[in-house]
Amino acid sequence: MAHLYTPGLQVFEKTLVQKHRTLPIPGEVLVKTGDFVKAEDIIARTEIPNEVIELNIANLLSIEPEDIHDYMLKKEKEPVKEGEPLAVNKPLLKWFKKEIPSPIDGTVESINKVTGKILLRKPPRHVDLSGYLDGKVVEIEPNLGAMIECSATYIQGIFGIGGEQSGILEMVVASPGQPLEENMIKPEHAGKVLVGGSYLDEKSLKRAEEMGVKGLIIGGLDANCIKAWLGYEIGVAITGDEDVKTTLIVTEGFGEIAMAGRTFELFQAAQGKRVSISGRTQIRAGVMRPEIIIPLAEDKDSVVKSSDKSNEAGVKEGDIVRIIREPYFGMLGRIKSLPSELLLIETEAKVRVMEVTLDDGKIITLPRANIEIIEGINR
Repeated sequence: MAHLYTPGLQVFEKTLVQKHRTLPIPGEVLVKTGDFVKAEDIIARTEIPNEVIELNIANLLSIEPEDIHDYMLKKEKEPVKEGEPLAVNKPLLKWFKKEIPSPIDGTVESINKVTGKILLRKPPRHVDLSGYLDGKVVEIEPNLGAMIECSATYIQGIFGIGGEQSGILEMVVASPGQPLEENMIKPEHAGKVLVGGSYLDEKSLKRAEEMGVKGLIIGGLDANCIKAWLGYEIGVAITGDEDVKTTLIVTEGFGEIAMAGRTFELFQAAQGKRVSISGRTQIRAGVMRPEIIIPLAEDKDSVVKSSDKSNEAGVKEGDIVRIIREPYFGMLGRIKSLPSELLLIETEAKVRVMEVTLDDGKIITLPRANIEIIEGINR
């Protein structure tokens, strides 16, 4: 019987999670090796230079550019407040006096006697780096960040929207096939991460944001639901930077799809526990999946590290797979056959393919690279 090796989603009841937390530019690390941190703890911070504003002082005061220093009230690198005079002319009659006020709080970046212009820089933007998950600091990268480690239940989704969040996990449905409806989301869910079953619509998404819900985890949803929620079309290649208050993670695919039973059971077991989630998804080079991390009590002796054990035997005929390319993105199916010969596809490349029977009985042929399996869980 034919086999193939293919990557897949990871779902582990217990594994060792390690996260490198790194500042965008060098700054100050606030923790040390051996410290225990919470998800919301700030472990490092830095300052990023802000934008500059240009003012043509020579034109504003009707002076020669080379004389600008004679009229400036501030020197380079000096701080200035909004409305504070930057420069002033020197008229013979005082009622012709003209002052140039600063339009911002900031610093005088430069004074150019060739152009007669100055640059004002806004105050630097402060960037705080959180721990993201409850765990132990096991490594420090000087001036940049740290590695946080914890024993955890680890679950990847197929698609997500929104950035990093943390909160208490709460089940709001009784079964993996039950949709998450708008009226199930209540004010007491503010700050929590809610788990639904097979489906939700845009009303539920908007209700969750209104109620201050940190995250939503669901089996499936319609693509047009996302557009109605965000107000614009979104691709599936790279996500995670959307301006949303509630992070959304889809575990199964697009459409009304019941959450995998074992995945749902893991969430049930974690009811009331703190979780860390991220909706960031990258499907092209450097694949990245949305994730749910549920830290466990410290018990390293019993931890099983993440591995590809479920893939060691390869994928074979009869296995259930998920399609990760359009036009069948997110759909589930069962491998019908794995032809050994190469097939010419639309791009005029010859590749190995598979026949997959979809849930509705339709049989499709697609490149083997267009599917993934799920690691660490039996469906």
